Amino acid sequence: MLRKMIQSLRAPRKRSSPLLHDDFFNQLRDREYSRLSRNNHIYLDYTGGGLYAESQITSHQRMLVDNVFGNPHSSNPTSQYATDLVAEARAEVLKYFNATDYCCIFTSNASGALKIVGECYPFCSDSHFLLLSDNHNSVNGIREYCRTHKGNFTYSRIQYEDLMVDREDLEKNLNASLDCKHKLFAMPAQSNVTGVRHDLGWVDYAQERGWDVLLDAAAYVPTSRLDLTQVRPQFVSISFYKIFGYPTGLGCLLVRNDVLNKLQKRWFAGGTVSLVSVLAPYHFLASGNERFENGTVNYLDIPAIKIGLDFINKIGIDRLHERISALADYLTKELKGLKYASGASVVRIFGPEDRAFTGGTIVMAFFNKDGSPIPFEEIQNRSNKKNISIRSGCFCNPGIDEINNCITSEELSTYFTSRESGDYHDMIKFLHKMRGAVRVSVGIATTKQDLDEFIQFVKSSAGIS
Repeated sequence: MLRKMIQSLRAPRKRSSPLLHDDFFNQLRDREYSRLSRNNHIYLDYTGGGLYAESQITSHQRMLVDNVFGNPHSSNPTSQYATDLVAEARAEVLKYFNATDYCCIFTSNASGALKIVGECYPFCSDSHFLLLSDNHNSVNGIREYCRTHKGNFTYSRIQYEDLMVDREDLEKNLNASLDCKHKLFAMPAQSNVTGVRHDLGWVDYAQERGWDVLLDAAAYVPTSRLDLTQVRPQFVSISFYKIFGYPTGLGCLLVRNDVLNKLQKRWFAGGTVSLVSVLAPYHFLASGNERFENGTVNYLDIPAIKIGLDFINKIGIDRLHERISALADYLTKELKGLKYASGASVVRIFGPEDRAFTGGTIVMAFFNKDGSPIPFEEIQNRSNKKNISIRSGCFCNPGIDEINNCITSEELSTYFTSRESGDYHDMIKFLHKMRGAVRVSVGIATTKQDLDEFIQFVKSSAGIS
């Protein structure tokens, strides 16, 4: 029953090789992202940061040049105009995610959105925080708020073989702590490392058992539709530059209206109160989003969010989703087919063998012909010289890295308790095990030619034709 319910919320990709040669996207690349070709650059780090279209910049620049904007915390004409455009952008965000009964709180980034939940969720000695082992550090860090308030936290396992949820373990954890007063379950809609799109059916399953759900959607929404009438977590974190590249420094937290008052603001700042006194130690917090938007919002850049969402809407998120799927399928297949004369693989791709429910992110390790691993730094240095932008390291997701490199909890505990500070190089030396990997991610401006050049780079690095 659970599996059927979960799978009903998963949209299998339609594999279509003609999408690799789609003239629409090739023309879009020439029109909006021509700087890539002019600079002879291969950009394959879309999970790290999206690329902006030229038209987004010119539209926003024209808005700034043609108008006068003032601080929204006033009622003068320039302030009112800024206020109206911020409200328009906020409404557009809610419309884009079909978030009819949500509040949109603008933040500096997705991490800022997650920090609000960590700070304001009513953690106490009778609370429990459950999270997947596959989570960004900005989610992992919430455990420290829980710990500080004497609450408990638990990690639910990810399977070593395919880096997907261990269903039995997660069911067990979600059916535990039934009597806790406050329970928060955090999961990514899509892994920022492996590209695995986790089952959104877990949201309903958790809520039916009394859990509030925090959905980290930062890696998911750049290439997938999130309809918040179909899946309804209490909290959703978003990063806008991951979707359309510009502006950076803006994200949002979407909070279901029925749980907004559950977030307990533990301090106040400019713009977050309706009334405050110095002579008497009292204050009244503002309502809605204003309660959590400390100080002056980024009123010059927030209007660019609507410009970015309009751009994505013109392309169509579903069309983009299919394009990304086709590109990722092609790249995965080609990389898996690269072999040394001995038959040994050049790369190992981590994650599920069936890529039907993964996004445009591929994480891998490189090997010499004798089977010895090539440090990710070496691959990074080689790609840099070829003007190819990829990402390497642990990607702020230690859980996946520890699984991929077979590092045990005992080894980690011994390392952390034996010193006061350290880094990955020190840990590698101590454990005699690898850390890190190489991540490649495709996006809106990626072409088949980009992928073919990266594949040729991998071949040349391995010394195969």
